Amino acid sequence: MHTAALFVACAALAHTFWTGLDGRHAALAFGVLVAVGELSRWTGAAVREAAPLGTAAALSYALLGDGAGGAGQVVAVVAAASLLGCVPHIAQGRSPVRDHLARRVLTVAFAALCFQSLSRQGVFRQWHGPGHVLLVLAVLALTALCDAVLAAALAHARSGWPFGPRLREELRALPGIGSAVGATGAVMALAVTVVGLWALPVFSLPLLLTHLSFQRYAAVRSTYRQTIASLARATEIAGYTPAGHAHRVAALSRAVGRDLGLTWAELTVLEYAALMHDIGQLSLVDPVPAGATAGLPAAEQRRIALLGGAVVRQTGVDAAVAVVVERQADPCPEQPVAARIVRAVNAYEEMARDAGPGGPLRALEELRLGTAGDYAPEVVEALARVLSRDCLATAPAG
Repeated sequence: MHTAALFVACAALAHTFWTGLDGRHAALAFGVLVAVGELSRWTGAAVREAAPLGTAAALSYALLGDGAGGAGQVVAVVAAASLLGCVPHIAQGRSPVRDHLARRVLTVAFAALCFQSLSRQGVFRQWHGPGHVLLVLAVLALTALCDAVLAAALAHARSGWPFGPRLREELRALPGIGSAVGATGAVMALAVTVVGLWALPVFSLPLLLTHLSFQRYAAVRSTYRQTIASLARATEIAGYTPAGHAHRVAALSRAVGRDLGLTWAELTVLEYAALMHDIGQLSLVDPVPAGATAGLPAAEQRRIALLGGAVVRQTGVDAAVAVVVERQADPCPEQPVAARIVRAVNAYEEMARDAGPGGPLRALEELRLGTAGDYAPEVVEALARVLSRDCLATAPAG
């Protein structure tokens, strides 16, 4: 896909260089807007990578029609401006810049080709008023679908995650800021044809405010997660659990949840619950040896889980996290999916931690033997896939 994007960008740049720019003022204005949008792009653990202003400007230029000078020029201007705006990100080693650029080039090429093809055939001259708007919306919907497929394919190639769950995750994210970006791009393109390039700063302002709001939201979520991570370390500092245990369980639980196709919100709850799954041990008078609760009697596991849920509720964390912590020791058929994942991953980590080189395989086999009642078969198989795919089958250091 990177090769295809590079070929498309080079071909567009060569064609534009050979034929020259049409509508230079428009090309410069949209190019600057795309570059500024890329400069302000951010990536955070709490939110998806986002460059709403750059995306809206690129889509708007693709939907400009005759004023954009053809699909080749659209791709050339967007590719050059995006690359220019990504220079600081590349210099700082932020990733995945190549994936982002490939998606931007291929998505804009798709949108420009669709729109230009319809424009050349005179479809937009025949469809006036609501019909014209519906056609633009249809192009935007197809472009959004194309971008979701590209994003899922790139994530699958980079991390090995199954394509289906990743595509579902991308499609679920579209009604959020994606719809605002698409609508802004369409409105900007229509407004430029009526009032000229002054429409760009006017219609960029609401998206910039949205961008700032998302950045504040990302900062709050990041602080929130750091608070939860600090609470999770309380059991390690007190000597109830080995160092790094909660973070290893959280990372592996999130990987299993993604393999099973959980949504972004469900993955967040799962990660927080996995970080705090052992916090109930702080209420024990006598610590469990090595913090290994998987081998305790079922009644004792439930008591510790309920104590943990009570502690989580007192911290003010989302009640859904407390429910997962409370129910991690319930009978498997009665557990929510997140609790099943935390239970299986915690047991695997405890079994594999100090068992030597062959420990992970033996731990996985023990989990498979326990699928008759203790562990959900689909969770254990997802765990096996994650371990095989990500080469995590070597036991982490305790």
